[in-house]
Amino acid sequence: MNQNLAGKRVIVTGGSRGIGYAIADKLSHAGAVVAICGRNERDLREAVTALGGSRSGKVVGTIADVSSSESVAGLFRWTDEQLGGLDLLVNNAGIGIFKPAAELTPEEWRKVIDVNLNGAFYCTREALQRFRLAGGGYLINISSLAGKNPFAGGAAYNASKFGLNGFSEAVMLDHRADGVRVTYIMPGSVDTEFGGSAAGADWKIHPRDLAQIVMDLLALPERTLVSRVEVRPSRPPRK
Repeated sequence: MNQNLAGKRVIVTGGSRGIGYAIADKLSHAGAVVAICGRNERDLREAVTALGGSRSGKVVGTIADVSSSESVAGLFRWTDEQLGGLDLLVNNAGIGIFKPAAELTPEEWRKVIDVNLNGAFYCTREALQRFRLAGGGYLINISSLAGKNPFAGGAAYNASKFGLNGFSEAVMLDHRADGVRVTYIMPGSVDTEFGGSAAGADWKIHPRDLAQIVMDLLALPERTLVSRVEVRPSRPPRK
């Protein structure tokens, strides 16, 4: 299906690589104007250049640290100037530090929670102000199956994703009457370099697959909401 998102204004956090990059790519090819952010200037510059090829929409980018409420406020002010408003926020930025709980330092714990959970709150809070002015909008949070399935070594990551899932549900209940739709997507193993693991396992979910799910969600009539999506590799290796 050739979906037309011409004129739609989007922010994708963590959009310089991996899942965020794939989502920005799909959206801009469908005509959306997409603002991506990241913390690495080189990665961001390369992503904006690569995403600026032949497509009906466009992609702009800026440095931002979603773990900082001040940085997030600056990101949204910049996006107001670049996009002139907001129709969709994709909270994708995330990190993982995987250690037994006794070995996690307070700094490591805070880092994971600050990016994965607090960052989603800071961005959502800014987006909701703009959705209110626009009469509605769409929030998509990229969570994880780790948000319902604890695993050894995942204390900080599990806590952040369990929290993100609960946060997503609460925001949906708070603001559905305001025309705000909220969906959280919970992928399993994705073929990226997230968490320090090498990409290239062909059995894993590809970032393009998750980007397609985002497109499918946007294709639904506004009267219909898929509030949660669980995504798994169809044929993982046998244990």
